[in-house]
Amino acid sequence: MADYIKEHYNFPLTQKSENKPLKGVRVIDAGNMVAAPFATVLLADFGADVIKIEHPKYGDGQRKLEPIMNGIPLWWKSVARNKRCVTLDLGKPEGAEIFKQLIRNQDVIVENYRPGTFEKWGIGYDVIRAIDPKIILLRISGFGQTGPYKNRAGFGRVAEAMSGLTNLIGEPDGPPMSPGYPLGDLIAGIFGSLSVMMALYHRDLRGGEGQVIDLALYEAVFRFLDFDPIQYDQMKTVHRRTGNRVAYVAPSSMFKTKDGKYLTLAASTQSVWLRLAKAIDRGELTTDPKFLDNPARVENSAEINGIVGEWIERHTRDQVIEHFDKFEVAYSSVFDMEDAFRDVQYRAREAMVRVPDPDLGEAIVQNVVPRFSATPGSVDFLGAAMGTHNEEIYCGELGMSKERLKQLKDAGVI
Repeated sequence: MADYIKEHYNFPLTQKSENKPLKGVRVIDAGNMVAAPFATVLLADFGADVIKIEHPKYGDGQRKLEPIMNGIPLWWKSVARNKRCVTLDLGKPEGAEIFKQLIRNQDVIVENYRPGTFEKWGIGYDVIRAIDPKIILLRISGFGQTGPYKNRAGFGRVAEAMSGLTNLIGEPDGPPMSPGYPLGDLIAGIFGSLSVMMALYHRDLRGGEGQVIDLALYEAVFRFLDFDPIQYDQMKTVHRRTGNRVAYVAPSSMFKTKDGKYLTLAASTQSVWLRLAKAIDRGELTTDPKFLDNPARVENSAEINGIVGEWIERHTRDQVIEHFDKFEVAYSSVFDMEDAFRDVQYRAREAMVRVPDPDLGEAIVQNVVPRFSATPGSVDFLGAAMGTHNEEIYCGELGMSKERLKQLKDAGVI
């Protein structure tokens, strides 16, 4: 425990930025679970005023996901940071009416319900546009708002499989494997925040109006498989699983050290290969016809991976690191979170920050990415309890009386 406490305080206390680039942008996060909330937290980190709507009884599904410590949902603390939290049942007529009030003077609405849900509740884009034609509506769904699959339930794991990503993970003779984390949702969240910024640019700097952004999870992940479609179209080659080996680079694999640790590398350029050969004291390999250039090495990948792996197996991880750094080899140890907390680069870059929190006292989360020199973002607070900002927003900003707020709460609307 003492070691952990020391690691905890190796990271700085968060410092609030007063010059965030999205200050003044107002966002309604009407989404649930991972993709939409991740899109909005990226905006919130850089100053957007994000109002997070949750169902008054069930809350956001993210609150129910592990890790949960003493009843406190830790993932929620991160994905809902910098957001003001209110409760509202959008499926009730009174809730829909309050939503219509809430979206006035907002810039962006983000939702990730199944297509048609907002329309069923009477708050579809036609209604939203009638209230304010400048509002941007980002709609994230598993398969998009159109097409024969539009009504299918979809989430990250499904998108990863349909996009083809899952089929690229695992050993060639083994089953396809999922990443073990909702990567598809997070990829969609990145595309979501990017698309919002492009729509804001079009509206505010080019004199345009609001619009609907239709973002499908599987299409977001599919876009990450950059060369796969053109490779199949032109060569009729289907990209297959190659385990830890990169299909188009050699040597490349996952290598185990003498002390049971793992490192990975890929000699993606000729200069990397030349430095690697010197590092393992096998300079003669660079003139061998079998390893002369990358196409030759790929053809003989099993042999060259075996040569590199045999050298690494005779050395501890620290010895390999020292040697590879000396020869400027591109590689990395395979980190777990304990490694990240103890790594000097993480500390030097302040990749994580300590944030005060009423439930946890203080907790460490990832710092804001990327870093801006003039208008940095910051982590001001972690995810709040359900309804923390109900009175602040409904009474303070919508002008609702406290009596009316109580009535709505008793009725299960708020």
